[in-house]
This record gives sequence, structure tokens and C-alpha cells, in this order.
Amino acid sequence: MTIAGSDCSGGAGVQADIKTMSALGVFASSCITALTCQNTMGVTDIMAVKESIIRRQIDAVLSDLPIKAVKIGMLFNSDICNTVSEALKANNFCGTVVLDPVMVATSGSNLASESLKDAMIKYLFPLSTLVTPNLHEAKELAGCDDICTEEDMLRAGEKILSLGAKAVLVKGGHLEKENLKNLLIRNHNGDMVVEEFVSQRVNSRNTHGTGCSLSSAIASFCASGFSLSEAVAMATDFVHDAIVNAQDVFLGKGHGSLNHFFNPKKLQINESNS
Repeated sequence: MTIAGSDCSGGAGVQADIKTMSALGVFASSCITALTCQNTMGVTDIMAVKESIIRRQIDAVLSDLPIKAVKIGMLFNSDICNTVSEALKANNFCGTVVLDPVMVATSGSNLASESLKDAMIKYLFPLSTLVTPNLHEAKELAGCDDICTEEDMLRAGEKILSLGAKAVLVKGGHLEKENLKNLLIRNHNGDMVVEEFVSQRVNSRNTHGTGCSLSSAIASFCASGFSLSEAVAMATDFVHDAIVNAQDVFLGKGHGSLNHFFNPKKLQINESNS
């Protein structure tokens, strides 16, 4: 299940999440938290969905479908954060929760209110299996200076862990390097464990929705029974290949979408309703 904002241009948000989940062979359901007016060039307007409707969407899905993983994306304000947290707890959801702390779009557009950071930490960090900030979001969450090196990424990840996150994937895509490196940082029996996931940078302008797609892919692989480390590795490869297979496609005047369906999987058979 994806709990996120809608992107009317189809490249990010709930639309990218559903495409990713479907391409990886898991059934996608959704709760839309906000409507955005956006395209490949940026975001021009946002309207939050009423908290009561958000709650009813989550209740409707979790009371019926055997959801094994939830991806949380754009929440926009603290009240929505609280609503999502209460809904997950009220429905006794015990599966994987991947929190993509969407605050700033690739285009630079602000997608969150000022109080959102504190609300995420208070309401959603305790419920999340993994938090997946990009460098801008990691800077905001950690309250640190600009993140310019891998050492900075590690320090920001440690700080985010100290705020209550169980595991953090700090995404290094905005560093000006030939290879992209993401750091998975987590506590294991009192020790901090760091894993590196490296992929080659692709020369393409079609990168709209990469963060949404990555977090959705991680949730999808976790729902399919893979460990967190395996899911991150496989999701990293999926997003890289989706960018490669979209690099020659012209989609809009700005940052176009990935090609999520370069190698679609059949829908997995769910053998029980528990």
C-alpha cells in the first residue's frame, strides 16, 4: 500500500508507486494524502486531503486486503502525519513500513509545511522499518550543514538514527560523483552497521520520481519476503535499470519519468488472506 500524494503528470507520487509495485509483481493499493498540480518542470499547487478521508482510505484497505508492506510518501502537514500514524496503529499493522520523508522535490519545490519534520519524527519514526531521505531531506531531519561528502552522509544518518529511526537509507544521488552511493545505516544488537549500495550514474534527464520509485520498490521486495538489505539492493538495481530504459524517451520539457515497465513481473499469488 502506498500512502502518498498524487502527481497528475504520472511520474512521481502515488502514480509512480503503483507503477513500481505493479512492475515488481505485487498488488498495489493506495491512500492519497494530497493533490498536486505538477509536471516534469515543477509543482505549481498543492491541496491536502481531509484527515477524515485519509483515515477512511487506510481503514478501508487494511480492514480488507492482506497488506504486507506500506510505503509512506508525501504527507504535507503534521495533522496528516498524526492521522496516518493513528490509522496504522488502530489497524494493528505489523508489516514493513518504508518512510520516504518527502519535503523537497527534485525541481526544488517545497512539498511540506514547516512543522512536518517534527511530526514525522514524533509520529512515524517509531513505526517505520526504514527511512529513505535524499541529501536535502537528510540535512533537514538531522539539522546539519550541507551534505557534501560520504562522511557527511554517514554523520547525518547517525543523527537520524538517534532520533528514533530503526534504519536509514541516505541517498547520495545529489553528490556530483560518477557513481551513485546510498548508505544503509542501522543498529544491530547495539552496534551501528553500514552497508553501501553503488550504481553507475546514468546520463539522462528522465529521473522524475526516482525517490518514490526506490522506496516503493524496497517495500515491494520486503512484501515479497526479502530481507531489508536484499530489498535495498534489488530496488537500487530496479531504479537504475528503469532510468537506463527511459533515457532515450522524451517525456515533457523537464525531468521525465522512469520506464517502470521495462521488465514487468506477473502478479504474485497470495496463498492466504492473513
